[in-house]
Amino acid sequence: MEASKSLVSTEEIKRLLDVEKLKYCFECGICTASCSMAELLGKDYNPRNLLEKIFLNPDEVLASEEPWLCAWCYRCHKRCPQGIKLPEIFLYMRSTAIKNSFTQPLEKALEKIVDNIPLPIVTTLVCFHPERAGLTTEKILKTVEQVRTKRIKKKKTAIKSSGEKIAVIGSGPAGLTVASELARKGYKVTVFEAFSEPGGMLRKCIPEYRLPKQVLAKEIQFIKDLGVEIKTGVHVGKDVNFDDLRKEGYKSIFIGAGANKSQELKIEGVDLEGVVHSIEFLWNANCGERIVVGKNVVIIGGGNVAMDAAKTTVRWGADQVRVLYRRSKEEMPAIPWEVKEAEDEGVKIEFLVAPKKFLGKNGKVSAVECVRMQLGELDESGRRKPIPIEGSEFTFEVDMVILAIGEAPDLEFLPKEIELNEDGTIWVNPITMETSVQGVFAGGDAVTGPATVIEAIRAGKCAVESIENYLKSLARAI
Repeated sequence: MEASKSLVSTEEIKRLLDVEKLKYCFECGICTASCSMAELLGKDYNPRNLLEKIFLNPDEVLASEEPWLCAWCYRCHKRCPQGIKLPEIFLYMRSTAIKNSFTQPLEKALEKIVDNIPLPIVTTLVCFHPERAGLTTEKILKTVEQVRTKRIKKKKTAIKSSGEKIAVIGSGPAGLTVASELARKGYKVTVFEAFSEPGGMLRKCIPEYRLPKQVLAKEIQFIKDLGVEIKTGVHVGKDVNFDDLRKEGYKSIFIGAGANKSQELKIEGVDLEGVVHSIEFLWNANCGERIVVGKNVVIIGGGNVAMDAAKTTVRWGADQVRVLYRRSKEEMPAIPWEVKEAEDEGVKIEFLVAPKKFLGKNGKVSAVECVRMQLGELDESGRRKPIPIEGSEFTFEVDMVILAIGEAPDLEFLPKEIELNEDGTIWVNPITMETSVQGVFAGGDAVTGPATVIEAIRAGKCAVESIENYLKSLARAI
């Protein structure tokens, strides 16, 4: 293709790639090593190689499915020594491809997603964000369904049952991945879910506007059709314990319990009416319950859940929504695009601000007393520690506060033999995903702490391989 007819703006590519940084790229491979999609797809996807192709021949990349395979977790950007924003570069290529009617590469990408990801509809909506390139959700859902139907017809073969039973605790993305993959391999899988409906944090925390419940229901039904049994309303550790599962013939157990316990904020006034936790708020909103949203809402926190809570309050009619984050924008754990979308919807983000106490009238929250912060030395998280500035206190009037300061796994149901890390997550062998108890594996947020859907799916896929190897070793030992 002649340079004079180039479809890609050279100036835009130079701006996005930050050519000066790229000149000194260490070629360390951290971006590819950090990428869940690179691990899920193997040789079919390499972010570092794709970056180089965009630099050398961007027009040729428009005809490739690779830019569509970025799952927007930003792990590459966060870990890159040069801080190159690969997701933004790939989004530009997606948008340019759509603008120039390169639609065939998208279908190829969806074929790879359907072939390699057990929850293709959910992840396409929640992780790949085709709408950011200008596509409608309806069109994408229709295309994914068509691709999956075509694939099912091609691959339809009878699955031979191995007869071996596996228990999966939790029906979030990690648990559903393990259940789906093992069922395809012929194992008898039962999922135990404490909630009244399956889906885990997919159902509990991801807002309806991002993941319609009928889409999640369709995805779960597809997994059930593989022969997976899902038992809801079953609390492991209370209704059934690990010994019971072993007595019932389960040869292996996978723990995918997620991180569904809100972190506590220990300041004055936290018990006032109108101060709620983000998980509780999102769960109530997702359940269709009639919730009363204040007119002046403050969200405490800077992660993806804080952004979801902020955008949800806007949709539920709040007049003014502020997010208070105690560090700078650069340190925010939320994915940058989620922050941008929140700001575009009218959410105001106050950086270097922390709540000092909540004030109330007649038992209901009425104001937040805040203090401005400055950044000091690096702390254990690798970010600069926020330090209060003496005498900088000020007050916001509010009628609702949502706490989104982090989530943690609720693992009280585990037997004491299963070792935990200092932060309360489950210790696993990083290669096999096996816990300190033989035959018991774990993955997802229960191991890593809060992370993205695609990371939970990757963990589930890794665990499946190890579980199968473990079951084979048991068979050889007989």
